[in-house]
Amino acid sequence: MTHIALDNDLPGITGLMANRPDTAAPLNHLAETLLRAPASLPQGERELIAAYVSHLNRTPFCAGSHAAFAAAQLVEGQALVDAVLADPATAPIGDKLRALLAVAAEVQAAARAVSAEAVAEARRAGASDADLHDTVLIAASFCMFNRYVSCLDTALPVSDDYYLESAHRITTVGYGRAVSVPA
Repeated sequence: MTHIALDNDLPGITGLMANRPDTAAPLNHLAETLLRAPASLPQGERELIAAYVSHLNRTPFCAGSHAAFAAAQLVEGQALVDAVLADPATAPIGDKLRALLAVAAEVQAAARAVSAEAVAEARRAGASDADLHDTVLIAASFCMFNRYVSCLDTALPVSDDYYLESAHRITTVGYGRAVSVPA
């Protein structure tokens, strides 16, 4: 049971945001900017970074949501997402994305400078300053989002269909639009 009283029965961050639109607005704006606005990394890869960090943080709602959002936007779909979450080192992804996931993992692990080795590997693989910036900010932001969801002990969806419905909504209208309750 959620640690605070909510005025709805929506799972995860959706319930928290519906309950507090004043804090939801800036958080949704951040997510929209990081994950959907024009950037050097494709939207699906940015969602995959969010899913990976959420997976590392053991936040099932965020990991499930962003895995579905990534799968909906990557040509390789859920199979690729599953492979990355299982082990980015062996997943069928390019060297640049693999290196950026390693950077994201360092951000998730501790609030300290990413290692010079991880940055050098990402640069060798073709990562730009913008790629590194966005990866670090996505990873850091998802540590915050994950803690928001986990620390208030939010509920999980009753069905995995929730994630598919949410993926459709996010990929068509984005973050910060009216909260809709999937059937």
